[in-house]
Amino acid sequence: MGHPAQERRTRLLGREGEDVTGAAADGQGAGARVARGALGACYNAPMDPAQAPGPTDLPRELRVPAELAGVRLDRALGRLWPTVSRTRLRALLEAGGVRVDGAPAGRASSAVDAGARLELDLVRLEPSTRPSEPGLAMRVLFEDADLAVVDKPAGLLVHPSPAVRGGTLSEQAVARWGPLPDLQGEDRPGIVHRLDAGTSGLLVLALREPAMRELLRQFREREVKKTYLALVHGEPRFDTGWIEGAIARSAASPERMEVVAEGEGREARTWYEVRERLGPASLVECQPQTGRTHQIRVHLASLGHPLVGDPLYRPRQTPSRRLAADAPLPARQALHAARLEFAHPGSGERAAFESPLPDDLAALLAHLRGA
Repeated sequence: MGHPAQERRTRLLGREGEDVTGAAADGQGAGARVARGALGACYNAPMDPAQAPGPTDLPRELRVPAELAGVRLDRALGRLWPTVSRTRLRALLEAGGVRVDGAPAGRASSAVDAGARLELDLVRLEPSTRPSEPGLAMRVLFEDADLAVVDKPAGLLVHPSPAVRGGTLSEQAVARWGPLPDLQGEDRPGIVHRLDAGTSGLLVLALREPAMRELLRQFREREVKKTYLALVHGEPRFDTGWIEGAIARSAASPERMEVVAEGEGREARTWYEVRERLGPASLVECQPQTGRTHQIRVHLASLGHPLVGDPLYRPRQTPSRRLAADAPLPARQALHAARLEFAHPGSGERAAFESPLPDDLAALLAHLRGA
């Protein structure tokens, strides 16, 4: 497999073919391989927490006062809705439950204007006792004093959300290792990066704060190499290439993300290589250079090749070759985080971890190969 920088570079902001510009160690779990190198007006009014209103008592909409003009969106929300925790406001932002002047909110760090109308989806703020799917547990592949690498099954939520609490991966981690650093939020102990609930595969957790700070730096500086395997509808035009397209939350469907014009969303780049062409579907390897919400799912869908089983990003038209009626379709998107490589925050040595395809995706792949 060639290095991404040496492969054909394809700029795709919409349909495929448009604007083509050229070009771990001890504790290892069964089935996983570890490769190591040398190793309003009252926004600031105090309130008695015991008298804090519930979600249904909160104002749904408030205007940004002049005093908050230019303040970060997440901080403005915290000042305007002081009885809602920062963690819940952040989760609401990420889930598309905040709107600014009628449109889905952008980045948490974006500045707000005086007079801007901020709206909260109060339904999503209602407390819930619904736990994550029962019976789902992370599998620990490696652990030491600094970090742990785990294999997440599809269906397991990485951390609590406004809708789900109990049994999530971060809560399982605390139950195993005790208090963990929460630099990403009080509801995200140990969490350095995330996978969608329906995506399976590898995650690194930080067990100590210095390790978390270093791992976060590596992700921020794009020094972590992440490799995913995906089963997509159809056959991509090119064997390999870059997908470049800014991503933003959909105004029509806030639970979805979409590729938008440059300058209207956050930069996103994904390198892909077709590993196998299987008629009605293809096995594709993806290496995202950025880490946007739903990035691989959105980018592949923008090519006209959405993930098999993806409930959000379905084919825009009937595929020319459909999967057989007896195909063992997965009950989630066919995406697996298969390899994770980073520098150990303690020693600086590069470490790579691999996870094989889980049973549901392996069964579909075997079916396609035998069709």
